[in-house]
Amino acid sequence: MDVPLAHLDRPFDYLVPADLDGAAVPGARVKVRFAGQLVDGWLLERADASGHGGRLAYLEKVVSPEPVLSPEVARLARAVADRYAGSLADVLRLAVPPRHARVEKEARERAAPDITTAAPAADAAGAAPTATGAAGAAPTATDAAGGAPTAADAAGGATTAAAAGPAATAVPPPPRAAADGLVTAGSGGWRDYPAGPAYLRALADGRAPRAVWSALPGEDWAARYAEAVAATVAGGRGAVVVVADNRDLDRLDAAVGAALGPGRHVCLSAALGPARRYRAFLAARRGDVPVVIGTRAAMFAPVERPGLVAIWDDGDDLHAEPRAPYPHAREVLLTRAQLADAGALVGGYARTAEAQLLLETGWAREVVADRATVRARTPAVAPTGDDPQLARDPGAATARLPSLAWTAAREALHADRPVLVQVPRRGYLPSVSCADCRTPARCPHCAGPLALPSATAAPACRWCGRVAAAYACPECGGRRLRAAVTGARRTAEELGRAFPGVPVRTSGREEVLATVPGGAGLVVATPGAEPVADGGYGAVLLLDSWALLTRADLRAGEEALRRWLAAAALARPAAAGGRVVVVADGALAPVQALLRWDAGWFAARELAERRELGFPPAVRMASVTGLPAAVADLLDEARLPDGAEVLGPVPADGERERMLVRVPRARAAALAGALHTAAGARSARKAADPVRLQVDPHDLF
Repeated sequence: MDVPLAHLDRPFDYLVPADLDGAAVPGARVKVRFAGQLVDGWLLERADASGHGGRLAYLEKVVSPEPVLSPEVARLARAVADRYAGSLADVLRLAVPPRHARVEKEARERAAPDITTAAPAADAAGAAPTATGAAGAAPTATDAAGGAPTAADAAGGATTAAAAGPAATAVPPPPRAAADGLVTAGSGGWRDYPAGPAYLRALADGRAPRAVWSALPGEDWAARYAEAVAATVAGGRGAVVVVADNRDLDRLDAAVGAALGPGRHVCLSAALGPARRYRAFLAARRGDVPVVIGTRAAMFAPVERPGLVAIWDDGDDLHAEPRAPYPHAREVLLTRAQLADAGALVGGYARTAEAQLLLETGWAREVVADRATVRARTPAVAPTGDDPQLARDPGAATARLPSLAWTAAREALHADRPVLVQVPRRGYLPSVSCADCRTPARCPHCAGPLALPSATAAPACRWCGRVAAAYACPECGGRRLRAAVTGARRTAEELGRAFPGVPVRTSGREEVLATVPGGAGLVVATPGAEPVADGGYGAVLLLDSWALLTRADLRAGEEALRRWLAAAALARPAAAGGRVVVVADGALAPVQALLRWDAGWFAARELAERRELGFPPAVRMASVTGLPAAVADLLDEARLPDGAEVLGPVPADGERERMLVRVPRARAAALAGALHTAAGARSARKAADPVRLQVDPHDLF
């Protein structure tokens, strides 16, 4: 069995046989007998006696005496499961990577010889001590990577377990004088922000400052995060930093290594592979390093005494976990900061409505530069129209550029500076239509959209992959196709013809460039794949803005601004010739925020609108998705809190539908509890059709 059962989301008691007494330490992986099957689980706690009135079974086996599940992470996992209406088993599969026996053996051989601690004495009746064990959902739920399943095995406080096992070899903090010098010398770019040095000082003093940081254009954000991490370590505590992708991780890795020196941090990412990931995890769990950085896989990293949890660019959808219970890295880290009394840093060029809510509720303080500094650092930003304003210059028409964009690119290239062109869609022509009647071209077999993969290729379906070489429009019979959406590769081809002799590079899904030279050149990139140019870009062109602004998504404006600011931040300041041209109506709110470089203004506006309309994060909203009968069954079973609104249904994929449940934030815990209890009732009676529960899903529509 590897299906979590919500009605078993609780710990169970087991007796510890004498021969396993020394190895059965809290946090260890164990095997137990449950419902006639041998399943895997976690040992959460040792106790002298059990409150269970019936007969207890014995632990079958200690898989490894390594206490990989720390008490702090166990407590955090329980809180995350409760927040997202999930089970502890699901969260622990995300928190602890699969066991790699060879790596564990290597680590044990390098550690002190004695890796166990004394077990509790037998209880007064002379019975074997009891183990409070774990993962509060289905005892047979295996983790996503095929590692140890999580068995529920004991009554008692999974969230209050005390650590056992080897003493941590935490790196001692530097003397107070050294810490003072580190903060003074390391303030660096933080001095551009009035509250920046005080934030570092608070970290070095071992306090728990919480900040929302709006980075300036051209800011070396990785260096700023490394300075915050160094201040935290100087104060004798650990740090966890989460970024969206491996490119950002490489940049942060170099910065933290330079700030702390070798051997003081590890990177944790699912892309590392099983052995390297588990090795990094054990280094953190054993206290060999005080800092863990990584992608969302690092949000549960078992750092000793965490003093700082930080996330960069929290609006990136890569921070949203696609596996149950679908937690967001930002929310996990903020929960961790609250439970561990740690500092927090939420940073980015843009600002999400969730980050704005932290400021408006007083949970965090704003760290921003004054307007004079912002004006000195920003490039010159200008909006322009679309096709009706194409330049008369034939080169501009060939490149599909409005006059202003064409001029900005030409002047930057003449000044021997690179030009960045951001295109929202990858590929060549990802969407085509009939050239005669403009009807979108669709696959005759599955009705999926047709695309042209190259200038010479036949149209092919993006859904089923079939080639439609003999396509004819069903409306007018026309056989000629035109571009409905232009991709990055087609844009690069057009720019190459418009600027002959200028090198053109592309950065996107197939190949993401980290850096480009500082000389004249064109770089065509999809959002999130923009490389850093040596010395900054002379011009940044933001094309096809309608593709971002017209998405049927609650976050369309926020996401458009986030992507634009990330690209525009790579341009030179206006005083050094940097220009940004956005092909969009200058009256739109996201464009206004870009022109003013004021992400805080847009976030406050966005939050106010969502509060008025009743959308997250101003309220708590849960999505219930499944077959109509299954969704209705779960909602009928749920005892929703007072004031809950049920919205829908709306079509989901296939035959499934989606219902939304909305409550005030004050009743968020009650909503999650009601949905989890209802899911448990359905699993107890073995309801056939599954229902997916998501609390505050990143994609609401």
